[in-house]
Amino acid sequence: MASRNLFEAIPDDLALEAITELARGSGVRIERIVSRGHSSPVSGWYDQADDEWVAVLTGEAVLSFDHGSDVHLKPGDYITIPAHKRHRVAWTSPDEETIWLAVHYNQETDM
Repeated sequence: MASRNLFEAIPDDLALEAITELARGSGVRIERIVSRGHSSPVSGWYDQADDEWVAVLTGEAVLSFDHGSDVHLKPGDYITIPAHKRHRVAWTSPDEETIWLAVHYNQETDM
């Protein structure tokens, strides 16, 4: 079995965020997301059916929540976003890649 590295195979062209599914199982999905200056549309709120645990590995980002609070994430920071907690990516660093590790999971599924 070969190992892989989260910091390898970063696309040169990041006109769009690069989302790579790393693993999937019963009730869980793990993704690597690479952003550079990306944000959600102002009117574009995420309202996900599953909980999401997200960590910033490199770069920086700001998440905004519909009740008006912002969370600034730096390398090593992580947050759990409950299902149906409306949020958006307000900002990611335009000068470097922001590499996220996102774990989407359903608490009702037996894992």
